[in-house]
Amino acid sequence: MKRIVLFVVLVAALMLAACAPAAPAATEAPAAEAPAVTEAPAATEAPAAAGEPEACAAEFGCAVFSKDQTVKIGYSGPMTGDYSQFGIDMSNAMKLAVADFGDVQGWKVEMAIEDDGGGAEGGAAVANKLVSDPTFVAMAGHAFSGATAAAMPIYEKAGVPMMSPSATNPDLTTKGSAVFNRNAFTDTEQGIGAAKYLFNTLGIKKLAIMHDGTDYGQGLANVVKENFTTLGGEIVASEAVTPGESDYSAPLAAVASAKPEALYFGGYNAEASVLVNQMAQAGLSGVVFFGGDGIYGKDFLTKVGDKGEGVYSATLVPPGTDPILAFNKAYLDATGTEAGVLSAYTWNSYDAVGALIQAVKSVAIVQGDSLYIPRGALVAAVRGMKDYQGIAGVITCKENGECNASGPVFYIVKGGEWVPAE
Repeated sequence: MKRIVLFVVLVAALMLAACAPAAPAATEAPAAEAPAVTEAPAATEAPAAAGEPEACAAEFGCAVFSKDQTVKIGYSGPMTGDYSQFGIDMSNAMKLAVADFGDVQGWKVEMAIEDDGGGAEGGAAVANKLVSDPTFVAMAGHAFSGATAAAMPIYEKAGVPMMSPSATNPDLTTKGSAVFNRNAFTDTEQGIGAAKYLFNTLGIKKLAIMHDGTDYGQGLANVVKENFTTLGGEIVASEAVTPGESDYSAPLAAVASAKPEALYFGGYNAEASVLVNQMAQAGLSGVVFFGGDGIYGKDFLTKVGDKGEGVYSATLVPPGTDPILAFNKAYLDATGTEAGVLSAYTWNSYDAVGALIQAVKSVAIVQGDSLYIPRGALVAAVRGMKDYQGIAGVITCKENGECNASGPVFYIVKGGEWVPAE
């Protein structure tokens, strides 16, 4: 992806007075080395321009909209390639949120949807592109943790708040960012839950670990490994795979030689489906396969067929409340696909955009024929969000940007379908 040069960012920072914001879960594709971050100069308070509200004198100034402009909320994820089902699903849900909530005192909201490929280099490139747009005010993403980590410093300098529905790497909220928030559970919560389910519910005592080497996959696998051992279980093998390959027989054979009762995989459905399809021939028949939220979805079921029976996955899929059922119908009507088929982040994605729009509305000022959105106030409004009632649950943000009050649930493949595990 083409890197946005420093000149563009400096111009954007002067025009805007600046702002802009993973681990399956979500979630990330093979990590690429992140390019150097092009930083805008630090914003300082200055008197409001003539005719502007006083709120625009605060740090980062205001995004200003004339009557013919729209307010842009960004989304960035993999829209093409092996992981495109995540990007397609999440952006479709976000478009429905805009249709339901996207009017800010007469100004329309639109999604600015970008393809970052799920990796660090793409994440930084998208962030640099978006912060150069003076009508861009908030980021509902990024989708994957690696892309998110690379983009965060760029949004931090610009002052754009983020609400990721799927970037679950625990480290993201330990960096002291004022702009990064997420309404997904973390990989720490997911990993602890998976370890307990394997050890206590399924009675597994010997576990093999595999992962795809990404921030999401390896990080999640490490949490499971640590907590499974703490519970008294034994890790009998640990293997990494290279994403994108079609033959994992060698690492599977190494795992089989250790005679595990179950195999936990940290990674995405593209690699998980290859592993499941090759388990029997590697000598792992009867071994339980347990994946993170990155494997959940229809695409996995299609790729594994009958071999997927008995596979477990963590997921964000919420219960069938009236709001959920109404959304599911709207999603099916709009896309022709059932909600949750392509990824587990459908509902969280809808809620992320709904929450950001509410925050925009809470700080927006109309003066004359213009709409003003104080950027610093918007960052504070998102971080200070409390009791936002989404369809997947209540969003209340802690001081570090963790905004999800619920944890993972576990599903199993039965009869070729994902069903709640007992």
